[in-house]
Amino acid sequence: MTRQPSVSTPPATRGASPARRSPPAASRPRPAALLAGAVEPKLLQQLNFHHLYYFWRVARAGRLTQVASDLHLSQSALSTQIQKLEQRLSQPLFERRHRQLNLTEAGALVFAYAENIFGLGQELLTRLTDWQQGGARLRVGAVATLSRNYLENWCRPLLADEGLHLSIEADNLESLIEKLLRHELDVVLSNEAVSADAERPIHCRFLDAQPISLVGPAHHKRPKSFQLPRDLHGQSLALPSRRHALRGPLDALFLSQDIAPRIRAEVDDMAMLRLIARDSGWLTIVPEVVVQDELKSGQLRRLGSFKDLKENFYAISSAHRHRLERLHGLAPPSTR
Repeated sequence: MTRQPSVSTPPATRGASPARRSPPAASRPRPAALLAGAVEPKLLQQLNFHHLYYFWRVARAGRLTQVASDLHLSQSALSTQIQKLEQRLSQPLFERRHRQLNLTEAGALVFAYAENIFGLGQELLTRLTDWQQGGARLRVGAVATLSRNYLENWCRPLLADEGLHLSIEADNLESLIEKLLRHELDVVLSNEAVSADAERPIHCRFLDAQPISLVGPAHHKRPKSFQLPRDLHGQSLALPSRRHALRGPLDALFLSQDIAPRIRAEVDDMAMLRLIARDSGWLTIVPEVVVQDELKSGQLRRLGSFKDLKENFYAISSAHRHRLERLHGLAPPSTR
């Protein structure tokens, strides 16, 4: 359970969307200059973090009414607190139009810092509580298209750690990155690399690369002259869906060599693709780690591998995160 910063207010609403930002105007100063004076220590001491917390809550909810009710304040009292923050920062944070609150450019900048401040506050309290209880917590996000076999291999050393509370959730990559930046996750496992920028201070570490193979039923007879990818033309195939990081390079390979397979199934969930490979009788192009157990047991056989195609795996973490020893010590599954 996520703990909130100690500010004598009810827990913050999770999952709310920030208020809409107004389009930046050419006449406004650049964001880096907006709060230049506020970073001086003597001014920081005068910053009221209760006011900042109220602003953060309203910016996330996009309206005063619900937040005022949650905080047991009148709307006018809540509005006054935010106005005091605006006065302190000498910047308007909201544009109020037709009862709708839109973040100004300065407001968007303040909101980004507030997300970090209160997100880190929540994480601090969680980690201290875990530490006092003699344990630790690791929150892992995994993209929905990631092989569950790879995820299990990666997590296996953690499963033997009696002092660790491990939580794993699957979602699309953008949603997981947002949760990472809100300090709701410690690491995101992905088969796509992600670039950092000013609004997304993250580290993307390469973990491993797995071969992409053509697999088929154990009884499938492979001709001696069989060549990949040439002899896939007209073959019934099951493939990863277009949401999968592998599909783009695979389609480009087929197009460059004028190959037109008969696509029988397109699947984004690797566990389902594994079942189709095992039970359908079709040939399947799949990261080898997905069907590792079936290859070992002889239910499936490897008919060939693509020399220039691999699935890459990455660990994505926040650039500002405290070093997690359990996470840092994990090696890629293939190197263990």
